[in-house]
Amino acid sequence: MKKLTNTEIDAKLENLTDWDFYDDALHTDFEFDNFKDCMSAMNRIAFECEALNHHPEWTNVYNTLDISLTTHDAGGVTELDFKLAKAINQIVEVEE
Repeated sequence: MKKLTNTEIDAKLENLTDWDFYDDALHTDFEFDNFKDCMSAMNRIAFECEALNHHPEWTNVYNTLDISLTTHDAGGVTELDFKLAKAINQIVEVEE
């Protein structure tokens, strides 16, 4: 998988709600009503990650989830990161 250029990433970010690009990765964070809802979302995301064989760097503290996506083999952001980011937004039901 080929690493995308900054121009390609910026263009794709225009169609991806609540994600930013810095430090060679896509980043977002979510806040849920409680810990249980956060963990439920993480579990649903985990199934999508396994299906794509692509795994995020993420942290969870109580009801918050911070996610970073990058393709280490490519040394930066690829189409696969955007595919997973879109799937995550659908799982979490981010409003466009």
